[in-house]
Amino acid sequence: MKVQRMLYRGALMVAFAFSNACLAETVWIDVRTDLEHGIDSIEGDLRIGYSEIVSEVEQLIPDKNAEIKLYCRSGGRAQTAAQALSDAGYTRVESVGGIGNARRIRGTDVVPAS
Repeated sequence: MKVQRMLYRGALMVAFAFSNACLAETVWIDVRTDLEHGIDSIEGDLRIGYSEIVSEVEQLIPDKNAEIKLYCRSGGRAQTAAQALSDAGYTRVESVGGIGNARRIRGTDVVPAS
């Protein structure tokens, strides 16, 4: 399990380093639990628990000026995570509230069928 997690994180680091350097796109992060994310998620978004946000983002997104948008179920955890990243020196961090808001902002407010 530990090896799989390390390989997964390594692949994410390479993918995000490439995509952010080349495309300078917004990084969307779901700060809900694995269980919540498994039930409902937005394809392509990172999932990092809000309690691990600083250490994980520092590894995956070293650019402190990257645009990062966070969401959770209702907004509380996303706000906590946004504050933690701001305190860590990230300058373009925003909590957009819940996953429904994240969908609406991006024009993908249809929840996929289970």
